[in-house]
Amino acid sequence: MADIRKLAAILAADVIGYSRLAGSDEDRTLARLRALRSDLIDPTIAVHNGRVVKRTGDGIIVEFRSVVDAVRCAIEVQNGMLERNAGVPADRRIEFRVGLHVGDVVEESDGDLMGDGVNIAARLEGIAKPGTICLSEDAYRQVKSRLDIAVNDLGPIQLKNIADPIRAYSVQVAVPVEAKPGQSATSKVRSLALLLGASIVALAAIACGAWYLPKRIAAITSNAEIAAKAGHLSIVVLPFTNLSGDPSQDYFADGITENLTTDLSRIRNSFVIARNTAFTFKGKNIPIKQISKELGVRYVLEGSVQRDQNRVRVNAQLIDGETNAHLWADRFEEDVADVFKLQDKVVARLANTLGSELVKAEAGKSVHSGNPDAIDLTMRGWAILNQLQLITDRDSLARAIKLFEQALRLDPNNVDALVGAASGERSDFLFSGMDEKPGQIAKIEELLTNAIRLDPTNAQAYIVRGMIYRVTKRTKEAVEAAQHAIALNPNYAAAYAQLAQAQVTPAEYPLAIANIDQAIKLSPRDPEMGRWHEIKGKTFNYMGRYEDGIREEQAALDSGFSSWPVYLHLAVAHAFMGRQSDAQAALAQARKLNPKLTAKWYRARIDVPEAYYDGLRKAGLPDE
Repeated sequence: MADIRKLAAILAADVIGYSRLAGSDEDRTLARLRALRSDLIDPTIAVHNGRVVKRTGDGIIVEFRSVVDAVRCAIEVQNGMLERNAGVPADRRIEFRVGLHVGDVVEESDGDLMGDGVNIAARLEGIAKPGTICLSEDAYRQVKSRLDIAVNDLGPIQLKNIADPIRAYSVQVAVPVEAKPGQSATSKVRSLALLLGASIVALAAIACGAWYLPKRIAAITSNAEIAAKAGHLSIVVLPFTNLSGDPSQDYFADGITENLTTDLSRIRNSFVIARNTAFTFKGKNIPIKQISKELGVRYVLEGSVQRDQNRVRVNAQLIDGETNAHLWADRFEEDVADVFKLQDKVVARLANTLGSELVKAEAGKSVHSGNPDAIDLTMRGWAILNQLQLITDRDSLARAIKLFEQALRLDPNNVDALVGAASGERSDFLFSGMDEKPGQIAKIEELLTNAIRLDPTNAQAYIVRGMIYRVTKRTKEAVEAAQHAIALNPNYAAAYAQLAQAQVTPAEYPLAIANIDQAIKLSPRDPEMGRWHEIKGKTFNYMGRYEDGIREEQAALDSGFSSWPVYLHLAVAHAFMGRQSDAQAALAQARKLNPKLTAKWYRARIDVPEAYYDGLRKAGLPDE
């Protein structure tokens, strides 16, 4: 094989003070480093499509296909180290420094990489401080508009053995917290969480896409204490059983298990048992209650995979570890084309569905809590917001907003409560006919600004922000907010739907349909499905495909989503098709739900194609 010259994103990392650590306790340092590689570093590299080029004792060189993947991977590893160093004396911490560059490299026949691309990354690593990522200007240029990261401009730096100065940028990620005398390991972790002003930091590979995990209780308590202190949404994904009758297919079932574990770990306030521990139960017939008690988790997910030449069937079921009750079950059956794309698809659908199912189950538990905390109240609020009938149930909406407000009184920095309160107020604004209560839009935007300040990676905050932009005629900003949410979490179904909602120009119509279809693929039983049909229907109307538009709006009604925009889009489609009586009937229902609806009122609030107003006039909507 001949050498190959190519452009690549190169990550170089090493342990600061490794010789000192090894000198004081070599066996323990090596054991900790091996554990970090197996539990954190290697899985995170794999998730972001990295390739380990070489290991150099305490260092590593990794190649990525994109700078965005490389930076996300580096951020997740550095954040993962926060939890692992909590409560560890400063002189015993393992701390990484990372250098990252995109440039020309030569791949040799054995897979090794040579060239300036590697050399500059290694030199940048050498000037990085503990817990930081040092980016070259070339790397920073490619991520600055795609990732919401704060950097310090270090200016041009003359790196050793590099001819020209390289402008460098430092990304501060992990900031170790010094423990006060007498402070316990548990309170050290709590202090760290309070310092960040967000949820407790992850126990393992944190996906940069938007979510954090709580403290790793298992590292600081015995098994008995774990059972007593298990966090909200605590779960283990047991190894999926291979029912194919072919042991060589184990890898497929194992892959679904591992990837699902990673995706579920992105759910805020969750506690997800690491795959290495979960896989110790593989092939063993142990009662669910025993597994739950031993691991200290409330929920257990188990499943099976059966694959033949052309089809794959995946069964999954969620079980309450305390009562052994089956809370949810589903079956997925797909054609085999690209096996790894199929695996990603199944995992994405499972993760999207399980996210809401876990919140619903946990909310049910917290209703009976004698002393609910901010997380309990927040989950109860979201469980209400996720109800399909919410659009016609104003009492429930008010109750959800009240729950979020109660949560914020207990914890003003609860990001989920901030986003929930904003989402509830947005629903109140939208379904009351988009007539703003005094200061309501300003209140929503303030809630979202605070949420994003506390957690810039919260994709849901950007979704709600996009919704507000959309209904205040800031359509371009709505598109950008949805795109940002997708960049943070590529498997977030609602983000694709929101992007489609804001795509209202002729060039964007096919993209809008594709984005809605992607949302439906990712979450085919989503509580928001009715709204997604409404978005797809109005896009078909924009395209002049009125029969398709009517079909989608009817599907929205069939699902229980009976909002006034659905009837309005039906009225337009019928009017353009010359079905005047149907158009008038649909319009009458729209105006019954929203008595203030006129062409002038609609034009002042929503960006739609100008030709759409012809349909509204044909249907009989008055101008004023």
